[in-house]
Amino acid sequence: MTFAEKLKRERARKGLSQAALAREAGITPRTLQNYEMGKRYPANMEITVKLAAALGTTAQSLISPGEETIVTAAAPDVKRQLVELVHSLSALFAGGRLEEEDRDAAMEAIIAAYWAAKKEDRKVGEGEKKL
Repeated sequence: MTFAEKLKRERARKGLSQAALAREAGITPRTLQNYEMGKRYPANMEITVKLAAALGTTAQSLISPGEETIVTAAAPDVKRQLVELVHSLSALFAGGRLEEEDRDAAMEAIIAAYWAAKKEDRKVGEGEKKL
């Protein structure tokens, strides 16, 4: 199931109109319509997180393995690296070579690394604002 299909399904399950979900996520109804038709993806993970929160789910549950949703806005080299990482992880997780506990630990480590980098970016950004 694609991002577009999952987004539309979750919105319907929640009983929200496109306009209501768009308002909650801070995007235009037209943008949401494009997401649900599969014409566009969110430009960054923040939008995906806001959509998921408004739907009472997680961003990870909306993104299918291999989809290039938030990666499309990245620089070409970074995008290529991220796409390769996602494909590699999807193959590793699907291959059955790791025990479930090990897959969970790997995922937790990836998430922890992401949030640590984001926290560091905020500190750097706040320091620049003070200067």
